[in-house]
Amino acid sequence: MNTLDAMVEFGHEQVAMYSDPETGLRGIIAIHDTTLGPSCGGTRMWPYESEAEALADALRLSQAMTYKSAAAGLNLGGGKGVIIGDSRTQKTEALLRSWGRFVDTLGGRYLTTTDVGTVGRDLETIRQETQHVVGLDVTLGGSGDTSIMTGLGIYMGMKACASEAWGADSLRGRTVAMQGFGKVASHTAEHLLEEDARVFAADISEGALDRARSMGVQVVGVDEIPGMECDIFAPCALGGVINHKTIKQLRCQIVAGGANNQLATPEDGETLHHRGIIYAPDFLINAGGVINAAAEIGQTYNPERARQQTERIYEKMAEVLATSRKNEMSTAKAANMLAEARLASVRKVRGIYRK
Repeated sequence: MNTLDAMVEFGHEQVAMYSDPETGLRGIIAIHDTTLGPSCGGTRMWPYESEAEALADALRLSQAMTYKSAAAGLNLGGGKGVIIGDSRTQKTEALLRSWGRFVDTLGGRYLTTTDVGTVGRDLETIRQETQHVVGLDVTLGGSGDTSIMTGLGIYMGMKACASEAWGADSLRGRTVAMQGFGKVASHTAEHLLEEDARVFAADISEGALDRARSMGVQVVGVDEIPGMECDIFAPCALGGVINHKTIKQLRCQIVAGGANNQLATPEDGETLHHRGIIYAPDFLINAGGVINAAAEIGQTYNPERARQQTERIYEKMAEVLATSRKNEMSTAKAANMLAEARLASVRKVRGIYRK
């Protein structure tokens, strides 16, 4: 499939590609939908095996950002930037500044922040070449580390699902199996441990596992975690982990985690529903990061305001669960309806037609 066909399939407005032989930069920015406002999404640096793989990731992730912002009630659209390369060995100041110049050519249609393979210091470097950056350190007037609010939002989503599954939202004594233990998972685990939940984690990084152990999280093998008997399975690494193969392994009542695009296909959401497993749509409960970033756009950042809006993820998740129950549909479909209804209403007001 060529790029234009892929854009039509996913409903994208724009895809921009950039190459800088001097720095080795090869990157893509996908802008999915700007109905609600400028597109916003992190810059991901990953050693993709091909341009096609990088493009597919940018398209999927930017589409998810549209739904994430719409469902969260933000005036932002969906975008995502991807850089083809290994962040551990190929990330340089020159490459990041070149990326910043690329972002700047879009004139504010895309606002970038951190993602897999980029950190706050990288944003400071990118900021040297463009103003269209969110999530800078609070000492620089930004909203800071997006993973803190993301972790809080996931925790709130878990509690809403717990209320649906067990009649009370307490997670005390519940077992949570976390697949991946990066920054977002760590912050989610802090809330879980504070409520006396039992937390298990698997990760390919020894550093992440050391952090887990230091927090009191029990470490298990990466092959063991998908089939582990638990109350909540929390995918917190890369996408596509909920698929026809792994669904058969699941021994949980709830799937709720921080990874983007957890479902390999839309049908996997239906399969979870038919199996009686409650699924917390990823774009709904991991929206804390973009909520936090949005709190600095055009205003002085207020952490309490960002926290209060992130805590409302509980209410959003409860609404999706109620819609799912009432209409006997999957939570994945119910969450999509919530986001699409807001997009449709704003398009109507603005006289925008999209198929």
